Amino acid sequence: MENVSKINTNLVLLGVVEMEHLWYLYATLAVIIYLSTMMLSLMIVYIVWSEETLHEPMYIFIGNLVINAMFGNSAVLPKLAIDLFLGFDTISVPACLLQAFCYQSFGSLELFTFTAMAYDQYLAVCHPLRYPTLMTNGRAFQIILAILVFVSLSIGLTVVLAARLSMCELYINNVYCETMSLLRLACGDTSINNIFGTSWTVTVVGSCFLVVIYCYIRTFLVCLKISVDAYQKAIHTLVTHIVTFSIFMATSLFVIFWYRLGSGFLSTIAHVAISITGLIVSITLNPLIYGIRTEALRVKLIVNLQKINLWQ
Repeated sequence: MENVSKINTNLVLLGVVEMEHLWYLYATLAVIIYLSTMMLSLMIVYIVWSEETLHEPMYIFIGNLVINAMFGNSAVLPKLAIDLFLGFDTISVPACLLQAFCYQSFGSLELFTFTAMAYDQYLAVCHPLRYPTLMTNGRAFQIILAILVFVSLSIGLTVVLAARLSMCELYINNVYCETMSLLRLACGDTSINNIFGTSWTVTVVGSCFLVVIYCYIRTFLVCLKISVDAYQKAIHTLVTHIVTFSIFMATSLFVIFWYRLGSGFLSTIAHVAISITGLIVSITLNPLIYGIRTEALRVKLIVNLQKINLWQ
């Protein structure tokens, strides 16, 4: 069959096709979720940037996590809403590859940021005297920069490997593009892609997971030995990290194994529901959880919201 991975070729998003019968409902929900999440995220980023008392590594990492949520949000929901409003159900191959890069970069950045936050919490609790020298604001920005470079290169390679394949089908069983869906369209040898993807998942994801678990266990054990006030503060922060990381890992691993073990047993609408739920959970809950459970952010958010009400 002719190679369909050409500049002027469009791929069909079957997930959008399935949603067309209630397009007005899904489009409205996409717009509401996108705008509300972006507003809350922008407010958190502004607070972290403008309040000097929050210029600490922990809040820098939270700000990066929220910015990444905005990035992932913008990679999927605006196009989905536009497609539903205008009745589009296709995407060009270059646009599909770009969306796949953005979507997978979002997930990888999320993983590495959670790992950096766990390490930061570990240093703050387990090495409090050395913490000011071990983790400075400059060091936090260096870690974030290193994460961005590594993710861009590794995910870029993943997308390049997918782009080289010949595609024998035009139908993507989702509402957005990612490389695992593209591999299902390929009619050539995908062994290199599978080996690279599996190796990346096992080594990188596995290593980050082990680092996070180690940091959390060590942090918890030290918390048991410190004063009551320090214990309550440290545990509060630790629980917040664990909750958000657990939600992220649960949704991510479910989607990964679901693809690897075969998603052909599920209908298109079930496929869409699972994948879009995993994305929405990550982009909406992180700003909400950190905005509500982090006291300094919560106080500043309330103050800013009260100012907005006064202006009205």
